[in-house]
Amino acid sequence: MDWELFRSSFWPIVRGGLTGTIPLSLASFVLGLALALVLALLRISGRRVLSGIARGYISVIRGTPLLVQLFVIFYGLPSIGLVIDPWPSAIIAFSLNVAGYAAEILRAAVLSVPKGQWEAGHTIGMSRAVTLRRVILPQAARVSVPPLSNTFISLVKDTSLASLILVTELFREAEQIAAFSQQFMMLYLEAALVYWVFCLVLSSGQSVLEKRLDRYVAR
Repeated sequence: MDWELFRSSFWPIVRGGLTGTIPLSLASFVLGLALALVLALLRISGRRVLSGIARGYISVIRGTPLLVQLFVIFYGLPSIGLVIDPWPSAIIAFSLNVAGYAAEILRAAVLSVPKGQWEAGHTIGMSRAVTLRRVILPQAARVSVPPLSNTFISLVKDTSLASLILVTELFREAEQIAAFSQQFMMLYLEAALVYWVFCLVLSSGQSVLEKRLDRYVAR
C-alpha cells in the first residue's frame, strides 16, 4: 500500500465530505423533512383525495430505486426541455426520496400521540390546527427523532450516488484521485473509512440528542 498517497489524499477526501457530502445531506434532509410533514398530514387527513395523493407519492418513491430517481431528474428531464444543474438535481432527488420515507415516520409519530391530547386541546378552546402545532407535533417530534436520525445517516451515505451526475463530494474526490493514481482499492477503502467516521460522529450526536429528549419523558 502506498502510504504516502494515502496520507496526501486523506484531506482532499475529507474536504469533499465537509464541503460536498454534508451540505448536500443537510439541504436535502431539511427540504425533504418539510415535504414529509405535509405528506404525513395529508395521509392522516379525512379527505380521501388528498390522502390518496400522498399515499401514491409515497408508494412511487419507496417502490423505485434512488439511483433511477436521480437519473430521471438529471438525465431524463432535459429530454422534455427542463435542464437542471448537477447540484440542484441532486438536492431535488434526495429531498423527494427523503420525503417519501420520512412521511411515514412522521405519520406514525403523530398517530402515536394519545387521542386524549387532541381532546384536551379542544377542551381548553384550541382549534385543531393550534392543537396540532402546539401539542401534537412537539410530542411527535420527540418520538420521531431516532428513526429520522437513522434516515439522515443513511442519506449521508446515499449522497455518494451524486458522483454519477458529476457532483463534487466525498466519493467523487476519491474517484478522481483513484483515476489519476490507479490505486482504486486503496482510495475506495479510504473513502469508506471517511464515510464510517462521519457516520460514527453523527451516531454519537444522535445518542446525545436522544438522551436530552429523554429527560422530558414522564416516568
